[in-house]
Amino acid sequence: MATRNTRTHYGDAAVFLDRDGVLVEDRGLLVDAADLCILEGVPLALRRLKEAGFRLVVVSNQAVVARGMITPEGVEAIHAQLLRLLEDAGAPRLDAIYFCPHHPSADLPEYRVVCNCRKPRPGALLRAAEEHCLDLTASFLVGDRMTDIAAGAAAGCRTVLLKRPGEETPPTTTAEPPEGWRQPDYVCRDLSAAVDWILAGRAM
Repeated sequence: MATRNTRTHYGDAAVFLDRDGVLVEDRGLLVDAADLCILEGVPLALRRLKEAGFRLVVVSNQAVVARGMITPEGVEAIHAQLLRLLEDAGAPRLDAIYFCPHHPSADLPEYRVVCNCRKPRPGALLRAAEEHCLDLTASFLVGDRMTDIAAGAAAGCRTVLLKRPGEETPPTTTAEPPEGWRQPDYVCRDLSAAVDWILAGRAM
């Protein structure tokens, strides 16, 4: 589901961003917009990416829908508040937010789906590339789980894993990561450091 610039020959470059643990504090199962807390340094990091010409696209698994804890409209309301908080803090407008409401063992039958949009599969990134004319090979994904990294790699993006000092990286939640799986191209502690690496590599 979706909430709605350097131009290359094939399309724009994007930075795909996981939501929880990358843009906002990961507080587990987020079902209330009042619990959103923007991580330190995120607004400036997003502004640097936008000024460098990147599209900014969030891709997030939201199994809380599949569990019946919130509706898709409720997730969209949380994302509307996220956009407001980011812009109030000086961040640029995000280009799009995609979220997957499915889970293969969902409590709600209508969401009990083995889909292509749930990370580690790359369906959300592929859809974003088609809908926003993005060049995936010129793009990056920043996430804090190996499922994020698997999705980015499968889509052809370079990947950055956020891993804070002393923190264990959550493992993949699938026994067979999709074709294209590889280790992250870079590991760092937060989005600001990820942006430093992305921009430094682009300048080379």
